[in-house]
Amino acid sequence: MCRRPVEWPTLGMLALCYGLWGLGTTWAAGLWLPLGFVMVVLGTTLHSSLSHEVLHGHPFKSAFWNAALVFPGLSITVPYLRFKDTHLAHHRESILTDPYDDPESNYWDPAVWRDLPRWARGVLRFNNTLAGRLCVGPALGNVAFIQGDVRLILGGDRRVIYSWLLHIPAVALVVYWMAMLGQMPVWAFVFAVYAAHGVLKIRTFLEHRAHVAASARTVIIEDRGPLAWLFLNNNLHVVHHLHAKVAWYELPALYAQNRVKYLGRNQGYLYPSYAEVFRRYFRRAKDPVPHPLWPSD
Repeated sequence: MCRRPVEWPTLGMLALCYGLWGLGTTWAAGLWLPLGFVMVVLGTTLHSSLSHEVLHGHPFKSAFWNAALVFPGLSITVPYLRFKDTHLAHHRESILTDPYDDPESNYWDPAVWRDLPRWARGVLRFNNTLAGRLCVGPALGNVAFIQGDVRLILGGDRRVIYSWLLHIPAVALVVYWMAMLGQMPVWAFVFAVYAAHGVLKIRTFLEHRAHVAASARTVIIEDRGPLAWLFLNNNLHVVHHLHAKVAWYELPALYAQNRVKYLGRNQGYLYPSYAEVFRRYFRRAKDPVPHPLWPSD
């Protein structure tokens, strides 16, 4: 697909994102805290989806100006450059679901799994249900991510150090805004950020499955509702993985034109909607925690 000179849909979503977040932390929170809370959750979630769009080269050709558009650290715990580096590494199809090489895998090495204490295995099993992913998923994900980065920083990884140093002013902007203009209590703001991380876990919950064929590991969720909008059509995930440079608003038409091809490629890994995902997996795990195809020894 030809690229627009100016990607107005993406710029419009950025304006909506910051509008929701800005009004949610100020006017709406002062008017009625639950309204402000919902607006901050939506704004923070949308900011993450837009950060994903930006790291893939939108809406400008300049990586610098793209990054500048999402510079404020609304998600608090995830530096943009770390998100960019780990996500681009994740796009190598051959490593999808690998417990070690795929930065976004939720599978564990069976040998490591066997040595975990019973309580830890219980928490991870709960995390493999959609309810668990919403409740404890953000905490588990952030702890693992930060622990990993601390190890890299102590090992002298300059890229990771630079990413976190750049994240300090990004979060400082958020802190300054909240201190000077915010009308939302700190506890409510922290909870809203956590809830936004939880909403994002809905998207990542079953994006990839363990399968011997790398091409069959990536899902299609044929949802066109609010969550698909909030995730910028990343529910059409196999389309995104095959065409990472295609803008979010072009993915539905691309999928509709080539539906048989995409479903043939991922061997029918398909769900009709997020409602179906909730119905099937809210209280039931879709996958085991230990990678089912990984050597047990």
